Amino acid sequence: MFKKDFKIFERPYVYLDSAASAQKPQVVLDSLMHFYQDDYANVHRGSCELALHATELYEEARKTAADFIHADSKEIVFTKGATEAINLVAASYAKTLKKGDEVLVCIAEHHANFVPWQQACLLSGATFKTFNVLDNGSLDLDDFQKQLTERTKLVAIAHISNVLGVVNPVQKVVKLAHKVGAKVMLDASQSIAHMPFDVQNLDCDYLAFSGHKIYGPNGVGVLYGKHQELEKLKPYQFGGDMVDTVSVAKTTFAEVPARFEAGTPPIANAIGLGSALKYLNNIGFQQIEKQEKSIFEKLTLGLQKIEGIQFLGDPSLKSHLVAFNVSGIHPDDLNLILAKENICVRVGHHCAMPLHSRFDVRASLRVSLGLYNDEDDVKAFLKALQKAIGFFR
Repeated sequence: MFKKDFKIFERPYVYLDSAASAQKPQVVLDSLMHFYQDDYANVHRGSCELALHATELYEEARKTAADFIHADSKEIVFTKGATEAINLVAASYAKTLKKGDEVLVCIAEHHANFVPWQQACLLSGATFKTFNVLDNGSLDLDDFQKQLTERTKLVAIAHISNVLGVVNPVQKVVKLAHKVGAKVMLDASQSIAHMPFDVQNLDCDYLAFSGHKIYGPNGVGVLYGKHQELEKLKPYQFGGDMVDTVSVAKTTFAEVPARFEAGTPPIANAIGLGSALKYLNNIGFQQIEKQEKSIFEKLTLGLQKIEGIQFLGDPSLKSHLVAFNVSGIHPDDLNLILAKENICVRVGHHCAMPLHSRFDVRASLRVSLGLYNDEDDVKAFLKALQKAIGFFR
């Protein structure tokens, strides 16, 4: 239905890798080109018409991002992606954690929401702990509550795992974490493009997502933080535009969120992200969820009919992505055949090595949907997959 909005599909690609990075609608590409051709200038301190207008567009994008997740503009920090957003918070926590403190992370996390906390604990002397998932891919809430203690300072969890595709009960996790005084970092990279978001209802303390996974440009991301929590964080990058005063004796920093945006920010990319968010708002998540659910059901039903498919987790619990192996065939080999058929999927550990170890596999093949996918894409993929399996058998 929406494929016509994406010029790249004028070529015969079956793109089933949106969990890695989504394609860009023409309105986003147009907004980038228009800014560079007609409105480009640096932001915040210039007084000429171009600079003032660029600043207006940049801050409008911040408000669009804030409205998209029901936050305040002062709670939105533009970063170069979700990875930088999480590292920003982790780097600040590394300065405040101490021996005896604990950070609790789900075993299913993408490395971007796993390694920064591991390293923060190594630097600070705090204890890095994990909690498990069940065989069906859902959170092991009993293990989470067992690992959660009065010493837990922060819990890191994805709203949707980039391998398991299960929507985690994050509101329950947040509530339990807050009971012991812990803060929660929510990685929304895999959910932000597929469902409506309200950080007020979620009550998470921090949230991160990348622009390129939500039909916007790469090189831009969003860190949301409750204002009182952002006020507590120390900047970890220093330079222009994030300072208040600088002297030989000392430096004082700007107010939130400017203190976290050192140097020239990703101006055009933020504006492009704003266009992507408006594009999704115009479609409406009710329509997006309805279409993606229908296509995903056809995908999983088709996979279940193929002999030898081994899912990571229960496919009936998944949302828009599924990872699996085929008995006796390496996923890299399958991927080579699929690529020759113009089928774009992802293979490997998907930056989630601890999770793959938990399921006792080294790699998997992942298929993920975007709003542009249709029934023809699913048919083409299943046909190509059966061809690939037949080749190796």
